[in-house]
Amino acid sequence: MSISPSLEIRDPLHGAIAIDAQEKAVIDHPFVQRLRGIRQLGFSHIPFPGATHSRFSHSLGVMELAGRAFDVIFRDEPFSSKGRKNQLRHCVRLAALCHDLGHGPYSHAAEFAMPDAVELNIEGYGPDVLKRRKNSRATHEDYTVGILTGTSLSKTIEDNFEFEATHVAALVNPEVTTSGDFFCDRGHDLKRVLSQLISSNLDCDRLDYLGRDSFFTGTQYGQVDVPWLISHMGRHVDEDNHVGLAIDRAALYAFDDFMVARFHMFMMVYFHQKSVAYELLLRRTLTDPGCDYELPADVDLYLNYDDAHMLDWLRRSSSPWAKRILEGRLQKPVLELHGEPGEIDLTGRQQALNEAGIDAMCDRAIGVVYQPPADGKFPIIVTDARRGMPPMPLHQIRGSIRHDRHRIAIARIFVDAADVDAARGVIQSMGTPSTQQRFL
Repeated sequence: MSISPSLEIRDPLHGAIAIDAQEKAVIDHPFVQRLRGIRQLGFSHIPFPGATHSRFSHSLGVMELAGRAFDVIFRDEPFSSKGRKNQLRHCVRLAALCHDLGHGPYSHAAEFAMPDAVELNIEGYGPDVLKRRKNSRATHEDYTVGILTGTSLSKTIEDNFEFEATHVAALVNPEVTTSGDFFCDRGHDLKRVLSQLISSNLDCDRLDYLGRDSFFTGTQYGQVDVPWLISHMGRHVDEDNHVGLAIDRAALYAFDDFMVARFHMFMMVYFHQKSVAYELLLRRTLTDPGCDYELPADVDLYLNYDDAHMLDWLRRSSSPWAKRILEGRLQKPVLELHGEPGEIDLTGRQQALNEAGIDAMCDRAIGVVYQPPADGKFPIIVTDARRGMPPMPLHQIRGSIRHDRHRIAIARIFVDAADVDAARGVIQSMGTPSTQQRFL
């Protein structure tokens, strides 16, 4: 389906993104516009000065790719009417546009400071979900659902489309409960395939952010063949008439390249030691007993919380950690370990440094090339109708990364610049671990 373009938004990755008047009403809502004030990569603009792009531009890109993928998957027009097709297409595009609404200041960097999930009182969650989430910290996905279902954005969606905001939220988070059979058409349940376009091993979120982040950081690791992957998407219907996302066998090696690109972006960009050092300082700042900064559980108040809001607070704060963030006086990495996640443990070295009077902070991140769908998540199905081969779940296809599922952990110890030499001495006295060790 072609959208009647009342407006075109220029994008450096995807060219002209066409939107209609209904979508424009949602894009113009303050909660969507709020994403202009949140950098996509948190503190990564410091080691990568070009990485000043926002969650807003990324969300527009995901919306565009979700529309393209929808058109390919349903290229044979299997709907009961054009109206039903338009409803479902709009719904998945809005889910793509709104999937990151709940991100806090500096994206993932401040997520640890979110309140308990039950404090948000999210309207889209049933009582069983709220009970299960008791005593667990809220995530940006929780805030996204809260914004979609509990603010004026809900009315904006429902005034412009023939579906509810909870239907959009249900594609972002499967824990959201919806009434009726909105996602069913001609006896087929389409919710699975539409939600997989928002969150899966081949979702439009990853297809956009890899190329976008690579472009703005000036790196090449995230460049993948997005047009080829989308053009080989399809759908698979199971015995219960649930429709899931499929990919043609001809695109499997392009998918491998996509997974490797994501892995390399994590290892070389997202886990960059300087970005991590800033995040550790922010954690120290916000967990300091005297800190008065907190993210509100009231989602309406959350509208004002973006990078500028936190930066303003940091500038006014008397915290020595906040001052170090502003002045760029980071702790320095003195040890870096690479290896299997089960092999990496810096607890003993951190304890030894602390006992020696050296303030040490540790960080560990895990890069995964390919991870099969978790329990409750649906697999992507590989199809090959040209050769008459039966459909098979992607993670069961043997060969290269889909079988090896490579995982590497990077762990680092950071100390004050004045303590670097002393810290190295303590660490060296403890011997060399079996994993790859690098002194920095």
